[in-house]
Amino acid sequence: MPSRLPSLKVVLAVLVPCMLVLGIWLGAHPRFLPGPVADALAGPEDRRVTLDALDTIYDRYYRAVGRGTLSDAAIAGAVKDLDDRFSAYFSPREYGQFQQSLDSEFSGVGTAVRAVKDGLRIQTVYPDSPAQKAGLRVGDVVTGAGNRKLAGLSDEKAIALVKGREGTTVTLTIRRGDRTFKKRVTRARVSVPVVSSRLANAGGTRVAYIALSTFGPRTAHVEMNEAIRRAKRRKAKGIVFDLRGNGGGLVTEAQLIASMFIAEGPIVTTRGRAVPDRTLDAVGQPVAGKLPTVVLVDGGTASASEIVSGALQDTKRAKLVGVKTFGKGVFQEILPLDNGGALDITVGQYFLPSGRNLGGAGTKPGSGLKPDVRAEDDPDTKRDEALDKALDVLSDEL
Repeated sequence: MPSRLPSLKVVLAVLVPCMLVLGIWLGAHPRFLPGPVADALAGPEDRRVTLDALDTIYDRYYRAVGRGTLSDAAIAGAVKDLDDRFSAYFSPREYGQFQQSLDSEFSGVGTAVRAVKDGLRIQTVYPDSPAQKAGLRVGDVVTGAGNRKLAGLSDEKAIALVKGREGTTVTLTIRRGDRTFKKRVTRARVSVPVVSSRLANAGGTRVAYIALSTFGPRTAHVEMNEAIRRAKRRKAKGIVFDLRGNGGGLVTEAQLIASMFIAEGPIVTTRGRAVPDRTLDAVGQPVAGKLPTVVLVDGGTASASEIVSGALQDTKRAKLVGVKTFGKGVFQEILPLDNGGALDITVGQYFLPSGRNLGGAGTKPGSGLKPDVRAEDDPDTKRDEALDKALDVLSDEL
């Protein structure tokens, strides 16, 4: 009698893949399953309801909507409902734009900005940039990019919409005082100076002025270290450290830069529900030594900038001059997704050496850092009144 084993193998070879495919399909379409089976394959009821709703829209809506579009909308809606301006969902295209925006040399319009209620306020217009050629000014507020309004978007997403590939154009909606107008700008390759420095005069004494634009990957602490060493070689007797308009960056860079002024002890402690508590201490020998230091701050000083400013203030290492800082007491993690997009979500809070947190309730902006000496620059004058005050304060320290 001939063996039936080969035919059984054939049946199994066909049946197993079919069952696997069917299981995957049913797991993604739980409305076709009884409750207990659906729980096993598709998870809890709330997840099944979500999948069922997306399936219904896909199947029944009067016009075709792609599953990728539905998935993007569902994730973006969930993040928006968190009511957290610091959290965002990046679609695959937006995530690519965001990654580009992290580079100190990027394709864009050539401005440094800070978030305000209805968009992005221009803090700096870089020389020879598309923004300068288009006549944009410090103090202008970008309220729209293309056909998108920036109000309500996360800082990162709003900035990513303004930036883009070299040679492409973007129509920006600008609010200047009581007037609103549009400017069509052609994006170009822009190289942003991470650190700029020069000698200055504080009451007849030679001092260094050092401005840091971002706490970006790798370059910030290297360039900052060299700027301080160069100032010491040139016999500077003190430092004005300008963090105005610096929206932050990497916390590890903040640790390294604060360590250039602080010899030992905590710089910042991070705490979160799903991340372990961690304290970042000062590392190495402070390259600035005991050089008297004044830090310039304003409403655009945020995140990593507030960590450094706050650590120097808490440890009595420097006085702060300017106006109240932004007040961001939370930090985010960027979590890539399988679709090529990413979640940029708040995962914890950070605390300064004194134990204070800069944020408000939950993820709301808080009171920020209060400067030791109040000073504000008047954008309508050529002088930098806040810098003048910082030099006066440093002169008294000397």
